[in-house]
Amino acid sequence: MTVKIVNQSPYLTPSYATEQSAGVDLRANITEKMVLEPLQRALVPTGLFIALPKGFEAQVRPRSGLAIKHGITVLNTPGTVDADYRGEIKVILVNLSDQPFEILPGERIAQMVIARHETVQWEETDSLDATQRGAGGFGSTGK
Repeated sequence: MTVKIVNQSPYLTPSYATEQSAGVDLRANITEKMVLEPLQRALVPTGLFIALPKGFEAQVRPRSGLAIKHGITVLNTPGTVDADYRGEIKVILVNLSDQPFEILPGERIAQMVIARHETVQWEETDSLDATQRGAGGFGSTGK
């Protein structure tokens, strides 16, 4: 699939690290370091703009290394970029650690996965089919 991209950052256009990678890394398009204090959140620009085909979305997800090593994650994970959005892709980062974290210009801050999705037509009804699980949720199937 081909997707149009405008890259207004000084960094290379995102690419897949390996042949079977699901996502591409997004980089901080900032001119000087940002410091995220504990429990602070920030909207970090990437300098990227995309035009996805109808029926697709881009999901912005945390990078596992930043999450485990530094407690840095994407606050609204996964962030959704709709096919008709043409603005800059920005990432809401949050520092869940007890230490300040420096975001450097060009640092890989998140990953983006392109995914197909369906648009549903709702069929209103007064009841739903019964299942073995029923309304059980939030741990009802065990630990």
